[in-house]
Amino acid sequence: MSGIGFLFPGQGAQHLGMGRRISEESPAAARLYARAEQVLGYDLQARCLDGPEDELNSTVISQPALFVTSLAALEWLRGDRPELVDACQQAAGLSLGEYTALVFAGVMEFEDALAVVQKRGEAMQAASDRTPSGMVSLLLIEPEIVQEICDTAVQPGEVLRIANRLGPGNLVVSGHRAACERAVELAEEAGGRAVRLAVAGAFHTSLMEPADLQVARALEDCPMAAPRIPVISNVDAAAHDDPEQIRDLLVRQVKSPVLWADSMGKLIASGIEEFYEIGPGRVLTGLLKRIDRKIPCQPINDS
Repeated sequence: MSGIGFLFPGQGAQHLGMGRRISEESPAAARLYARAEQVLGYDLQARCLDGPEDELNSTVISQPALFVTSLAALEWLRGDRPELVDACQQAAGLSLGEYTALVFAGVMEFEDALAVVQKRGEAMQAASDRTPSGMVSLLLIEPEIVQEICDTAVQPGEVLRIANRLGPGNLVVSGHRAACERAVELAEEAGGRAVRLAVAGAFHTSLMEPADLQVARALEDCPMAAPRIPVISNVDAAAHDDPEQIRDLLVRQVKSPVLWADSMGKLIASGIEEFYEIGPGRVLTGLLKRIDRKIPCQPINDS
């Protein structure tokens, strides 16, 4: 069996009805939703299945929902193909998905990590509510031109920066809403495409203060162990063994750019030849095709 890597999606992959089939077919997956209700204090599975959609898409709900549903998909896969789960050699997750990957790698227990994810979602939503802000995906534009767009679009006192490096010709900028709107115009003038993302605010920028401090406080109470397999960090595209270093990187991740393309390059260079996207959607599968079309990636979800 070739080198196998698991990928876990981040916010934006959620959709109504997610988790229905896997929880019907896997008792272990269904139990995760019951355990989640005890931590969160509400019926998460009902939010995933029945919405309402705007509530599911809120940062407060979508982060726990994606975290739990991705791990439920993992439990379904564990029951269907246990040898594949056992063969996984490395993992990575996009932003929120890094928490899912760390639970899979044994760094955190499910309930402990879910409590942190809940507080992370609440803190990031609160930071977003304080400042009108957003994120825009800029496609088919070279990185140096994207940086020029950021520099041109901002006015004094505003923030606009590259927040996600997702792959060739696919960068996401994040900042004040007015700056994002100027960036859309500049990107189109430069011959690229601009897609406004349906997120609450400027994730992975300084506008997430003080959410990073609230995440730090939540992580203080979360027991952490050394990973049993390498998990690539969003912050520096490297794997880390020291639980305290992992804890620090999760705090930094709130305001730091997501180095997804670099992370995938690190996994491929280390010998991973086959990927599985564990959780809702196919976003990471699509991103991998832009990075290396020869590397297969199979989504594991309800579809």
